[in-house]
Amino acid sequence: MKKIKSLLLVSAIISATSAKLLAQQANVNLDFNPQKNTQNLVPYGGNVVSPEVHDDHRVTFRVKAPDAQKVALTGGPILLALKSKEPVPFTKNADGIWTLTVGPVKPNIYVYRLLIDGVAVVDPANTLTGASNQPGYSNLVVHDRAPAYYDAKPVPHGSVTRHIYHSDVLNGEREMFVYTPPGYDPKKKYPVLYLLGGSGELANGWELDGKANLIADNLLSEGRIVPMIIAMPNNQVLHRNDPKHLEQTYKLFESELRKHIVPFIDSHYSTAKDRRSRAISGLSMGGRHTQAVGFNAIDLFSSFGILSAGDLEPEKLNPAFFSDPKIKDKVDYLLVGLGSGELDFVGKRSEATHEALKKIGVEHDYFVGGDGAHDWGTWRLLLHDKLLPNLWKKKP
Repeated sequence: MKKIKSLLLVSAIISATSAKLLAQQANVNLDFNPQKNTQNLVPYGGNVVSPEVHDDHRVTFRVKAPDAQKVALTGGPILLALKSKEPVPFTKNADGIWTLTVGPVKPNIYVYRLLIDGVAVVDPANTLTGASNQPGYSNLVVHDRAPAYYDAKPVPHGSVTRHIYHSDVLNGEREMFVYTPPGYDPKKKYPVLYLLGGSGELANGWELDGKANLIADNLLSEGRIVPMIIAMPNNQVLHRNDPKHLEQTYKLFESELRKHIVPFIDSHYSTAKDRRSRAISGLSMGGRHTQAVGFNAIDLFSSFGILSAGDLEPEKLNPAFFSDPKIKDKVDYLLVGLGSGELDFVGKRSEATHEALKKIGVEHDYFVGGDGAHDWGTWRLLLHDKLLPNLWKKKP
């Protein structure tokens, strides 16, 4: 009888485990390994499986293009991971299907495109297509054995709300996405992080590609950050290729920030309405906005995150900030961070900002690291490892 009970128990455990494994379905759940081809199913509307991520972290790309003369893999993040400076060519078979297997690739999320007869296009079989204010791209998710720090885990989750409001500054309707932590209580007062995108990014870039809400959920579940509101406004205030972009963008964004963005958040959410409870941070152009606009708004913010950005002459960009004899006491936290693969791109600007801050004695984090360059792999890492855990941190 005991033997039968033991067998039944083992059978129940196996069944439960199998059910759990079956529940982790790509294209159905928020699965951390959505491109592992467990069922050998072609994507709905597609004709091949691409990309296919194998357990050894190799990746197979496929595209059916019988009339194409040449196909290659391109895109800065994936080529950096493959340590290739040139697009990687595919091989064509008799069925007109072009195939390429690369790797192993270190687990992360990578942007890529296919170069078909010289034209860069999204992978037509990949359901994970990026959305932004620039030509489309595809996302490659190289999974590990467990969810990453940016994946959806079985922890309490906050909410992301899309708001549409009218801007008198820009004479039109604007959008903003707002993260509230799990258990958000309108009776409590929360600090607010204003998180900005880069050039060509939309307001929801930090949610879709940056995974900011999931990163915050996971850090909160680990007790590593304080509950906060994260406001993700659209900091694109005029066409990026406008000839007067550099001349106008800072003034326009500062006006939008002061007249609409901050007042909107303070009136719609339960916020602590003081500068010590506000932070501003951004990537690339958003990092420039943080420095050019945020440093000039010391009455609004006390914490700053300059990600993959900086200025060669920061004292000229923000003369009031760098000449303020009390500025050291007005800054609670300041991060200047970039990826190890973008030193040639923004490295000199970031370093110049770092040196200028050192010169006036402003305490700050200066971080260069990770495997990425000017891409979301860098910005997710900086958000998780540096920015969020250090905001509103209790000082000893």
